[in-house]
Amino acid sequence: MFAMFHDSAPPREAGRAQDAGMPAPPRRDEEVAALRCELAEVRAQLRQVDKLATVGHLSASAAHEIGNPLGCVFSNFIVMQGYVEALLGIVQQRGQNPYEPCGAEHDTRLAILRREATLAGLRHDLPALMEETCGGLGRVRAILRNMQDFARTDGGAGWRWVDLHHGIDATLAVAGTLVRQRADVVREFGALPPVYCSPEQMNQVVMNLVINATHAMGARRGTLTVRTGVQGERAWLSVSDTGAGIAAEHLPRIFEPFFTTKPAGVGTGLGLALARDIVQEHHGRIEVETSLGQGSTFRVLLPLRVAGGAPAGPAC
Repeated sequence: MFAMFHDSAPPREAGRAQDAGMPAPPRRDEEVAALRCELAEVRAQLRQVDKLATVGHLSASAAHEIGNPLGCVFSNFIVMQGYVEALLGIVQQRGQNPYEPCGAEHDTRLAILRREATLAGLRHDLPALMEETCGGLGRVRAILRNMQDFARTDGGAGWRWVDLHHGIDATLAVAGTLVRQRADVVREFGALPPVYCSPEQMNQVVMNLVINATHAMGARRGTLTVRTGVQGERAWLSVSDTGAGIAAEHLPRIFEPFFTTKPAGVGTGLGLALARDIVQEHHGRIEVETSLGQGSTFRVLLPLRVAGGAPAGPAC
């Protein structure tokens, strides 16, 4: 691609420049480096476009995921509101004049309030209601945090040692209902050491593979399996589906930008291309196995260490 550029000017032109006292032309390798950085910037922009398109595609799924626990929380608060009103009635009735002896009429009203409040039931129900409510709110917070982490544009904290399993679980949580509507999710995680990578970028790889596998299911419900493990000096993760598989004529083009066999308005045609670029920047590779009518498996291999024992890092 850059063969047209040379390291220096032709000898005759260089001699003329020196004879005339003019500065030598800029080094071609610097131009190549600048072009590479521009290409890296364009790729980063495309990744963000794909990421935001994915977030938009998942918005309905996220709304459903949030709606369920919020509905539970709302119902629990209605029940607790009735309990609190009954308890406050008891407190108010008992505290109107605590220094006077309680008469029969007062004791009767207090007994009615206690019976309506069903104190034994309160002691049993309130802790369960509070625990369920806190669990629902925690689920909403986790969904919003995962969506925010996935959509962030600042690149996170850059490259670092991370647990890939945590990123996979967070990504599956973001995909949420979109995946579960079409497939049963199976996790088969092996023992993985920490991997030096950009976790935000690797989450995007997993998301693109998961969504691609989900779309491959079509109208028929299937199984989506995520596996991890170690092979020699490489960690690997794979996403398998039980969809239609990839036709032989399409297989050589699946990593081409904007190539897609999906209907118009479904996907951007960038998912697999960007996943491959990200994996290559991590000094890894993607392998594909497919069988018509039986499904496909995309396997990502990442080096645990590069030559010399130093961890991998970004190219630009």
